[in-house]
Amino acid sequence: MKVVILAGGYGTRLGSLSELIPKPMIDVGGRPIIWHIMKIYAHYGYKDFVIALGYKGNVIKDYFYNMKYHNNDFTINTKSGEVTFHNTDNESDDWNVTLVDTGLDTLKGGRIKRLEKYLDDVNMLTYGDGVSNININQLVDYHKAHGKLVTLSGGRPPSMFGEINQENGRVVSFEEKPQTSKGVINGGYMVFNKKMFDFLKPDKDCDFEFGPLEQLATQGEVMTFKHEGFWECADTVRDLNHLNKLWDTGKAEWKIWND
Repeated sequence: MKVVILAGGYGTRLGSLSELIPKPMIDVGGRPIIWHIMKIYAHYGYKDFVIALGYKGNVIKDYFYNMKYHNNDFTINTKSGEVTFHNTDNESDDWNVTLVDTGLDTLKGGRIKRLEKYLDDVNMLTYGDGVSNININQLVDYHKAHGKLVTLSGGRPPSMFGEINQENGRVVSFEEKPQTSKGVINGGYMVFNKKMFDFLKPDKDCDFEFGPLEQLATQGEVMTFKHEGFWECADTVRDLNHLNKLWDTGKAEWKIWND
């Protein structure tokens, strides 16, 4: 089963950060957020990734081509060119990563369709900016059990603002960016059968959520896997700072893997 990561967007809400690097390469705890996403999947044994590239895709290609150099300390003999790596990340050494240019301005549906020849009968799909402590095995089991074409992970969105907990007007505590209890959003961790491609086109203006998913939903082919745990995306600089704070203080709930 392949893991598709959509990594071609501009990330305009990140301001000047996205002028230099694509959104999936923004730094969380010293590593690109796409690395964190892949570590989540790899923790459950899914290590075959297909990444849909677009804006500044060459930066992502360079990272994975030189991943061992980026992520490890090493000693190099400048005469012979011999390299000795130290403190290697053995898990990411075992990843299979396919990098595909899906167009600069292509919408999500078009990007997914352009990956068709690289994928299996059942695949996973996520965006390149969201981390979660979702149980991937349970997600996959749920998808296989209901027999529909698409499974979305439904979660509660984090609040945009901190919350004051009070009793009778007296402030008891402050909670930073709690999850809201109203509504459910697509948490971005999805599973789909290859027949979903029948609803997509390779055209650059083929969207995913608006159009194909709506059509599939009206046919009863979309199910929701309920996730009550942590989910957050790095959509803005404020979100990015919050994720880094969680990582730095040992509260990164999406870090389900062992060092």
